Amino acid sequence: MKLFLMRHGEASFDASTDRQRPLTPLGVTQTQQMAAHLASRIAQLDQVFVSPYLRAQQSWQACEVLLPKAQKIHTLDELVPEACPQTAHDLLLAYMDVQGAETGLVIAHMPLLGYLVSEFVPAEAPPLFATSALAQIELKPTPTLISLQGPSDLALVG
Repeated sequence: MKLFLMRHGEASFDASTDRQRPLTPLGVTQTQQMAAHLASRIAQLDQVFVSPYLRAQQSWQACEVLLPKAQKIHTLDELVPEACPQTAHDLLLAYMDVQGAETGLVIAHMPLLGYLVSEFVPAEAPPLFATSALAQIELKPTPTLISLQGPSDLALVG
């Protein structure tokens, strides 16, 4: 089982609330770059889990056209920035187990994503995610953080 954790793209501060902050043009571009990178690594996408915040929803919209068609897409209040990492972890695993999912994608926020890495892989300290960064966690047989890459990492490789 593979789980990918992605931070939303760069967002504008021009909004009346944090929930309503939209992606910037750079945020859309970098998110699409990371989605294209992910698409080259996976053949299927079983479950997608997205924060209800606008910037996360827009990040999913930017990714969706580049990735294999997801079997199920969930918008979860448990993926907002201040959410409880243990609750989010347990909920994500439950959804994946019930659906028999082999691959999942989470699009959410810092600091939650850093803490989620530590929930899934207890030996890992919570890492920082750049905007649009993507972490790959192998859940079975032993939870392992495979990679954490951001748009600037792709620029160095390409």
